[in-house]
Amino acid sequence: MREWHFEHMQKTIVKFVTELSENASSWQRKQYKKYNNIANVCRNIDYDIKHGVTNDEVLSFVEKVRNDSAYSDLQDNNVSMERLDEVKRYVLGSRNKRNK
Repeated sequence: MREWHFEHMQKTIVKFVTELSENASSWQRKQYKKYNNIANVCRNIDYDIKHGVTNDEVLSFVEKVRNDSAYSDLQDNNVSMERLDEVKRYVLGSRNKRNK
């Protein structure tokens, strides 16, 4: 089950930093607007952390997205990198709260 949560965390982050395609249907645009915000992403990450994913694993995946050539399409997009920074700030902030 822990592996599922690890994969879910990865999919959640990638989906959040990826922009909606230009030829998306109206239903896809509505779903993107409704669910693809930082609050939902943080809630999903917290859920995955609660079920076995560590903060360090989340941070290492964020760094992987930032540096790995497999995610070069995201690295070229400034908006995607800003969104990735939002996720990183949240995880670092939540880690500091948990350690206190």
